[in-house]
Amino acid sequence: MDLCRLTIHKMRELLLKREVSSTEIVRSVLDRIAQVDGQVKAYITLTEEAALKQAGAVDRKSAAGEGLPPLAGIPLAVKDVLCT
Repeated sequence: MDLCRLTIHKMRELLLKREVSSTEIVRSVLDRIAQVDGQVKAYITLTEEAALKQAGAVDRKSAAGEGLPPLAGIPLAVKDVLCT
């Protein structure tokens, strides 16, 4: 399954069922960015290490049975017209 191509809704569904981990989703998205961003140049700043660290934290909370906010574990890009 090509996780980076799923909708947020489908990613969330798979995370809740524990069929995939947040780390797997984030790695899929980062791999896709690495494949195509040299041509499309869509990203100015990538925070790969932080994204993987946050994904790991979500995975640990999920494994512990903790409730998670709706977008927890879902990779998100911020348009560069917003200050980050």
